[in-house]
Amino acid sequence: MGRRERLIDYWDDESSRYEAMTASVERRYLADSRRWVCQRATGSTLELAVGTGLNFPYYPDHVSLTGVDWSPQMVQAAERHTGRLLRPIALTTADAMALPFADGRFDTVLCTFALCCIPDDRAALTEAIRVLRPGGSLLLADHVVASNLALRALEHLVELVTIPLQGEHYTRRPLTIVRDLGLTIVDTERLTHGAIERVHARKPAAA
Repeated sequence: MGRRERLIDYWDDESSRYEAMTASVERRYLADSRRWVCQRATGSTLELAVGTGLNFPYYPDHVSLTGVDWSPQMVQAAERHTGRLLRPIALTTADAMALPFADGRFDTVLCTFALCCIPDDRAALTEAIRVLRPGGSLLLADHVVASNLALRALEHLVELVTIPLQGEHYTRRPLTIVRDLGLTIVDTERLTHGAIERVHARKPAAA
């Protein structure tokens, strides 16, 4: 079994207990950034690495939502959340690094606290931009390399366990890649000693 398959199996196994295990961290550190990101979504929206669907309650009513995850069990967990919502959500198993959508398909592409677990975050962001229409919004929130030096040192130590176990990185910086790929930064904020960053970027309009 290759590394990709091992990681998918890991997240399949975690799907049934993920929300219970992360509930405290979710309330204290993550929920506000989910809200910040999701409430900026407009029109046809793609959520990458949708997980168990924790973002669903934060989307505006007018959004038409598609969600993908490479873990089939995570997709099933997310489907159970859709029954409580008033809007339909199209969910499918797909790899964020090779999206099964046409160029310019979505008005908004969004990812929260999951780029850190995608093996090639640059490839995923390149794909996100490909399927985003010209002038569309890319919305991100994730834990990143901290601005606080002591916390940054701790992140590097934690990665010695989390990268081999679950492919989770704590010292990436998606904002740098987004800039490198030519998007305009609309808004960005860093929280929790710089360890959480949220980004609103826009794809250039067609010439």
